[in-house]
Amino acid sequence: MEKKIAVILGDGIGPEVTQQSIRVLNAIGQRYGHSFQYEYGLMGAVAIDQTGNPLPDETIAICLKSDAVLFGAIGDPKYDNDPTAKVRPEQGLLKLRKELQLFANIRPVSTYHALQHLSPLKSKQLKGVDFVIFRELTGGIYFGKKELSEDKTRASDDCVYTQPEIERVAHLAFQYAQKRKRKLTLVDKANVLETSRLWRRVVQEIAAQYADVAVDYMFVDNAAMQVILNPAQFDVILTENMFGDIISDEASVLSGSLGLLPSASVGNTTALFEPIHGSYPQAAGKDIANPLGSILSAAMLLDHLQMQQEAQTVRDAVAWTLSHGFVARDIDPVNNYATSAIGDLIVDHIERQRDGGRRNSNASLNQSTII
Repeated sequence: MEKKIAVILGDGIGPEVTQQSIRVLNAIGQRYGHSFQYEYGLMGAVAIDQTGNPLPDETIAICLKSDAVLFGAIGDPKYDNDPTAKVRPEQGLLKLRKELQLFANIRPVSTYHALQHLSPLKSKQLKGVDFVIFRELTGGIYFGKKELSEDKTRASDDCVYTQPEIERVAHLAFQYAQKRKRKLTLVDKANVLETSRLWRRVVQEIAAQYADVAVDYMFVDNAAMQVILNPAQFDVILTENMFGDIISDEASVLSGSLGLLPSASVGNTTALFEPIHGSYPQAAGKDIANPLGSILSAAMLLDHLQMQQEAQTVRDAVAWTLSHGFVARDIDPVNNYATSAIGDLIVDHIERQRDGGRRNSNASLNQSTII
């Protein structure tokens, strides 16, 4: 099978972690007889520096003609620390979501037994944690009308949702819940916000079409508390844009590191896959960033391309590295492995599985050998 993959390396550690994902995809291609063709586009601070535009039209065109988009990270301190900047890297990502009509962000949250000591929660609270957050991605306060008074003493951000915007992401979340434990939790603030009351009414109406899915409703402040107190209670969480942004980042600490979590953004055209971490500019070019969030995003990309066995092979390889302590600096600041070394190990694991576990040589990484 041949597939076209648009690659946006982005800023900071984006190029380093994405390169490891490409190596993993190539190993999967060799093992299962697939061919992945990559075409690269600019976005973010690097695009501003080279073109003056955070998202050049050429990048949009590359994405639209591809089967999927693999994205690294975005952001740069010279823009983060300048609130007066009129052109910012994040504008590129927001525009890309609109151009590709990516209305749903999907973030799986799970834990690894070998890393439970890294979580701020006790191990007993992490048992059985396995849920997915569906965040609406193109509406709400982030895209509403923004105003600042002339004297700069009054500001406003409109939060606007329409019924069709809610329906399309809700249907996806319900369909996903049907394939899992058949439970969906809507997170809103319907006791205060009119937009949340619209969300609750629409979801209640749609729920009648999915009689096999149990639905409950939770205010966002309580949900934020429950993610910490009893995260195992959740299966599929559905919520609006800003609440989803906050809740999903909160949930990321359950795994022990931001560097472990992947995400997918899907909609009406080409889907996009990215780790949830930022550009981490302090680590750029040092070969110390954790590539697993990106590699697991590549696994989600494979799922999207209907390559479920291939995706599971990648996840098995990731689990193997973690269970054997082959981790990056964010997980173990003393005994850790380089970004490229972890890529070596995962590629080697995939190749060993292809060869029935038999290899003529040991895994070589960074001029050392793992036996």
